[in-house]
Amino acid sequence: MDLWQLHIFCKVVTLKSFSKAGQSIHLSQPTVSSHIKDLEDHFGCRLIDRLSREALPTKAGELLYGYASRLMRLRDEAEIAMAEFQGNLKGRFLIGGSTIPGGYILPKIIGRFTRAYPDVTISLSIGDTGKIIKDTLSGTLELSIVGAETENKALIQEKLLQEDMRLIIPGHHKWAGKKSMPVGMLSKEPFIVREEGSGTLKSIRASLSKRGYDVDHLNIIAEMGSTTAVIQGIKNKVGISILSPLAVQEELDAGTLKALTIQGLNLTRSFYLTRHRNRTPSPICKAFIRFIKKEIKK
Repeated sequence: MDLWQLHIFCKVVTLKSFSKAGQSIHLSQPTVSSHIKDLEDHFGCRLIDRLSREALPTKAGELLYGYASRLMRLRDEAEIAMAEFQGNLKGRFLIGGSTIPGGYILPKIIGRFTRAYPDVTISLSIGDTGKIIKDTLSGTLELSIVGAETENKALIQEKLLQEDMRLIIPGHHKWAGKKSMPVGMLSKEPFIVREEGSGTLKSIRASLSKRGYDVDHLNIIAEMGSTTAVIQGIKNKVGISILSPLAVQEELDAGTLKALTIQGLNLTRSFYLTRHRNRTPSPICKAFIRFIKKEIKK
């Protein structure tokens, strides 16, 4: 058993295919199969089952994959550390973002960072806050930015920036001429919410709760799994919603959507740098944290 064989094994498990794994690392399918067989001979058990068109890990394979993934990350960290020691920051960095930071904040920061460090490749994963926190806990992501705090003590969170959410309505809505609305009026209109696990929904719940209201008091007409879907729902007059102005800046500039404040409701929320407490940050991770803090302050 060697690191190269484990690397191939991880590729097969991740891509669920011997042929795709071979293509990704420029090996023939028979060569990939030979390396997997060598691993199976070494451990004395089957690691991969070929089911229909997919290659899936056995229980033993799942166990090995957990350790192999950790070894691959440690290998990458070693290479990055040695490169930085010699004055070259290079390697691959995995970062996650919940919907708003992942879609509207991180891409700009990543673009500037990779121009400053052209030998660094960044992989950005975007999902709701619950998923991104789960992936940070599992070690899949080294660093993430999410729109809600977590009670899990295994994670370290640091407030990065704040924003004020707004009530977003169609440009020709009957309230379009107003700048604000009383919180009690929200129940008068069809309302769209994000799915459970969303940082946006969690922030709305907390804000309403402080005023003695609950999300259930709203006239919820639809629950949608992404900010993009909510925006399209508002445009198509399904309902109104509370969203980040960052997500609808183009529509606000064009006048197709309008943003209102809600009287007496504090819709300020924070975004948090999040990482695993027991994971030593790689040199790239440290450099990215320093970089993003400087960029946010500009």
